[in-house]
Amino acid sequence: MLPSSYQSDTAPRPGLAAHADPRGTLAAMDTTSAPSSAPIHRPKRLPMAARPRGFYDLPLQDLEARFADLGAPAYRARQAWNWAYRSLVPSYDAMTNLPAALRRDLAERLPLTTLETVRDLSADNGETIKTLYRTVDGELVETVLMLYPDRATVCVSCQVGCAVGCAFCATGLGGLARNLTAGEIVAQVVGAARQAKERGRTLTNIVMMGMGEPFHNYDETMKFIGIVHDPDGLNLGARRITISTSGVVPKILQLATEPLQVNLAVSLHSPNDELRSRLMPINDRYPIADLMAAIRAYIEQTGRRVSFEYALMRGINDSDEIALQLADLLRGILCHVNIIPLNPVDVLPYERPDPAGIERFAATLERAGIPTTVRYSRGLEIDAACGQLRAKAERLREDQQAPR
Repeated sequence: MLPSSYQSDTAPRPGLAAHADPRGTLAAMDTTSAPSSAPIHRPKRLPMAARPRGFYDLPLQDLEARFADLGAPAYRARQAWNWAYRSLVPSYDAMTNLPAALRRDLAERLPLTTLETVRDLSADNGETIKTLYRTVDGELVETVLMLYPDRATVCVSCQVGCAVGCAFCATGLGGLARNLTAGEIVAQVVGAARQAKERGRTLTNIVMMGMGEPFHNYDETMKFIGIVHDPDGLNLGARRITISTSGVVPKILQLATEPLQVNLAVSLHSPNDELRSRLMPINDRYPIADLMAAIRAYIEQTGRRVSFEYALMRGINDSDEIALQLADLLRGILCHVNIIPLNPVDVLPYERPDPAGIERFAATLERAGIPTTVRYSRGLEIDAACGQLRAKAERLREDQQAPR
């Protein structure tokens, strides 16, 4: 969960990032699905128990049991699994080696997906694709696919909104509506894998840095990771999956005990409690001393490096003094700092520093021996900051439903 900015996901490397244009080279906005003025309706919100669970919610073993309930043998479940995750088909109709009657039963009783695409927006010459999805109860979530020469990364959401309330993040403006199910998160990955395939690419990486705090939806997050990691399905290695947290200390310690060796990223944004609590209220519950103690315990138990995400804001957390404080805080820790120049949100007062200030901050960390990369955000012209597209759609919906 990286408040306010989808990362450009540049591969970590020694030294400073190349002097990329912080504005990016953006193609004209392309709406490849519904036009931006199309009505976006919200059905009556369903209680959790009434929300349908779909195909993507089930690990293979559970899917085999579900097929048995339908009177189908286990091998039929494995056939469907292969169609869904290897062939990436969009519907049961395409699963041509399944009996027609079984396909009809599945479509009626186990929907393949419970997400509906509202619209796609593209930028960076088609190499950044942001998708707005609608859930069965009318909530809106966002996903971003980022294509690079050597990899294809999807940034997924795990909640509708967010309860963390970071001061500079669009996602938290409306608070938390609800958690997403594992299947709703898996559906975002499958959709991105399909988009990549259409462009002759293969999805290689997942970052949980979209809407929501993964550790506030821990069980569904871990279930989701198990499904996309399955070697008979999407087969995405644990080392290619990154969970980002605002610093939920108990769950950092719990993650250290999990068998899958996923990557951990921590949204830090300040090296001192006074400023971090202003930017991230969760710091009042888990102050920096407790957070760093948990991170040290995590590294000691797993032997894995931790990434620190640092959204750089002009006049807020970008001074030379703060850079030195950050270096002192992280010295001796197996870590890497990703500096993300803020992707501004139109209704919030925070801005990104100028390029010279960004490079100066990064250089201070490098001189102190802290591995650092500057990661410029992609898709600034397609509401690429976390929650921006959803917030704009919600405002449109309110306008459409307001009395004339």
